[in-house]
Amino acid sequence: MPVPLRLDPVRETLLLTLSARALDSRAPAPILGDAGAAAVADRIAEDTGYDFRKLKLKPSLVTSTALRARKLDDVVRRFAAAHPGAVVVDLGCGLDTRWSRCRPPAGVDWYDVDFPDVIELRRRYLPDRTHLVAADVTEPGWLQVLPEDRPAVLVADGLLPFLPGDSFRTTVRRLTERLPSGELALNGYTRFAAWAMKYHPSVKALGIAAAQGFDDPREPERWDAGLTLAEEQLLTRAPEVAAFPQPLRALTRLVALSTGLSRQGARILRYRF
Repeated sequence: MPVPLRLDPVRETLLLTLSARALDSRAPAPILGDAGAAAVADRIAEDTGYDFRKLKLKPSLVTSTALRARKLDDVVRRFAAAHPGAVVVDLGCGLDTRWSRCRPPAGVDWYDVDFPDVIELRRRYLPDRTHLVAADVTEPGWLQVLPEDRPAVLVADGLLPFLPGDSFRTTVRRLTERLPSGELALNGYTRFAAWAMKYHPSVKALGIAAAQGFDDPREPERWDAGLTLAEEQLLTRAPEVAAFPQPLRALTRLVALSTGLSRQGARILRYRF
């Protein structure tokens, strides 16, 4: 008999992104092609009776989720190739299969960080060879598990809007103070995009009020975290848009003509520290 999942609305967003990656993997021309996500989603549905259809995922959310994951994977792969003894820290990892997609060199230590109940789900459904850190990412205590003498790449995929106040800024500052050097990669939301997210049908279905974002990609340089903007990728201009279904492809290419409008959509920000 299925045992229902008991997740609060913020934690339940991990099922939203998992479902988006699963749906992309089943598309005729997948952007990410994450078959592992589809397998995990199927197991969860079977074990718990969770109805992923209630998330009401539209093609725009499926494609943007897959595309931002692909671009963040690229950042991790490049960093790990350049620093084969590096540390990877996936902040708010949820049920992401990033480790299995990236397959880092043997000398890389990978840390997946999320709430204890989420980490328990990872143990059940994702037996990756990573260090599982069961903690609220905004609390300082868990940072003690990270090596202090190795370069690190920090990944925050979909995390920013769901953290209260200045907690993301504070967390980043603590991380860069502990780690000697590295990169931070995240999908950056403008303030308008973060505000508008709560009206998206999929987010609205979970009863979430997302809030946090920033407009200027150089704003994190003023967080006293030693960050320097290295790259801003506007995903409306990514070559993978050619695989978007119509009419989404045509609309995305139209939006790509405006930098301002493109920033309201998906963008990947990469910083060095």
